[in-house]
Amino acid sequence: MTLAPERHDVADAPVDRIDIDPRAPHVSEATHVAATHHELNSRLSVAGGEERTHPPKHSGRPNPMAGLTNEEIEGIGRELDALRAEVMDSRGARDAAYIRRVIKVQRGLEIGSRVVLLFSRNKFAWVAGTAGLSLAKILENMEIGHNVLHGQWDWMRDPKIHSTTWDWDMASPAKQWQASHNVLHHTYTNVLGRDNDLGYGLLRVDEDQKWELFHLGQPIWHLINAMFFEYGIAAYDLELRGNLQNWDELSDADKATFKANVREMLSKIRKQCTKDYLLHPALSGPSFVPTLLANFTANTIRNLWSNTVIICGHFPDGIDTFETDSIEGETRGEWYLRQMLGSGNISGSAFTHVMTGNLSHQIEHHLFPDMPSNRYGEIAPRIRELMERHDLHYVTGPIVKQAYQVYRKVCRLALPNEEPGRTRWSVVRGELARVAKREGAARTKRHLPSTA
Repeated sequence: MTLAPERHDVADAPVDRIDIDPRAPHVSEATHVAATHHELNSRLSVAGGEERTHPPKHSGRPNPMAGLTNEEIEGIGRELDALRAEVMDSRGARDAAYIRRVIKVQRGLEIGSRVVLLFSRNKFAWVAGTAGLSLAKILENMEIGHNVLHGQWDWMRDPKIHSTTWDWDMASPAKQWQASHNVLHHTYTNVLGRDNDLGYGLLRVDEDQKWELFHLGQPIWHLINAMFFEYGIAAYDLELRGNLQNWDELSDADKATFKANVREMLSKIRKQCTKDYLLHPALSGPSFVPTLLANFTANTIRNLWSNTVIICGHFPDGIDTFETDSIEGETRGEWYLRQMLGSGNISGSAFTHVMTGNLSHQIEHHLFPDMPSNRYGEIAPRIRELMERHDLHYVTGPIVKQAYQVYRKVCRLALPNEEPGRTRWSVVRGELARVAKREGAARTKRHLPSTA
């Protein structure tokens, strides 16, 4: 994943697993990036030397970048480039020891919890085993899987901890998730119509998103999606809704690719379900049912936590969105600025940061997605100082506060925006009447005799 990426297609995402020489040691001395997905591009100046403007959005809402001059924006870009180079050049044994220690703790916690669940007919053993397994799954998903698949540890040259070889404990196949998340989401962060993470195709989370009747149920869709988040993400990675709705317009090649991706996803889901709902319960013998229930509970807790962390990083109050035409010809400094304004942090303890995969430092992660996660907390004060120096709002707060703001927004935006002289509910009633009229006309047309 490039730091400030040029325009990419999904096809640019990593698609093949590669073999890495296990004899190659991780880099312990000061080094800079070597892989192509770590290279910096050169978008440091306004194209052609022309002064770029940042007009209001089509809705009339202000452009988030309007308060800064082009010179200030590109100065921010150069300052962040220097900070990134400083950190990436200092990667070494301390960082490698960190991720290996986290993986060791996670595996020990998972193995220990599964051993305890062998005796899960005992209520205390069930609670202890389920709690431990939930923590292990959260740790694997957030601090390990998400960050390894971002390429944060590729510089170590360890074939077991590499973005092209890691197989995480999730329903999404790694390469499909990397295409939708690393490439599309991190390239088009919070760009309306380009970043599908803005509501995951289910939720309306910004006033400038088009309202549909479907959104009336989004407080319920949100809870269901959170409970089964790994499957929602798998469907989202496939662009399932869009592909099925536009199936007749797809080319034969696109249909073949979609079908192949569906088969790959179903294979991954089958593997996960076999492990959690057949193999491990079977190994528990007479504790089959309570172990199966423990695995389901741990997966649900992991899904709820992952969903909460992610929505708190993108949808709380104070986070901005951008229009598609505003990023045409986007400079490097503007890309950086969009990442800062389109993300939000979670405050908390060191334990909270680890259990969120350091996505509690979502602003820092979006600026430097391939930087080792243990470094985000170190650079966070410098990023905050930079933003406050330029009068930019550094969004942060406790997870409960951030989650409340998101759910309040989900409920509020389930209804359309108010229109001059009309309430939200009158807009809903008008839309319901139009849909009923359209459906009635369609039924009448189907029953009319043919004149041919």
